[in-house]
Amino acid sequence: MNAPTEDSSQAAPAAGPRVTIVVARARGGVIGADNGLPWHLPEDLKHFRTTTMGHAIVMGRKTFESIGKALPGRRTIVVSRDPRWTHPGCESATSLGAAIALAAQPGADPSISTDEVFVVGGEQLFRDAIGVAQRAIVTDIDVEVAGDAHFPELDALQWRVESRSEHRSASGLRYAITDYRRT
Repeated sequence: MNAPTEDSSQAAPAAGPRVTIVVARARGGVIGADNGLPWHLPEDLKHFRTTTMGHAIVMGRKTFESIGKALPGRRTIVVSRDPRWTHPGCESATSLGAAIALAAQPGADPSISTDEVFVVGGEQLFRDAIGVAQRAIVTDIDVEVAGDAHFPELDALQWRVESRSEHRSASGLRYAITDYRRT
């Protein structure tokens, strides 16, 4: 099923779902390299799964292609400029605003919540979402890696820390998960 193809405003509908960004970033804001993750952190993948399960997730087409399939237990909405883009198990929209509007409506699986939608990448979609998101769940990974996709710093005047937890992976990699709320 495809969303309307209009290129509507990036803003979420007033009565729409809460928009939450979920991102993992290395030092310097690196979120990707060659359309993939430049680190291996199974603990964060588990956190991502737990956080997004039962909700709609919105991602750009390139991010979807790096994953290659709709994620189980979630409603996968892919933003593509091509209104004809389709993939089994996914819905599509031509803008972030259209994707959020789509997520606000019940989909094929009635168990998927419409109260919160998670924007999960990539770089351009994150940049678009920062202006409309009410929440950002950021995993900061204590590693220096080269990358070609970055997540910007959140403006401290617009975002406050709700909670932060420090962790060490089984491989010894240090990371922290911070839950930010828009002020």
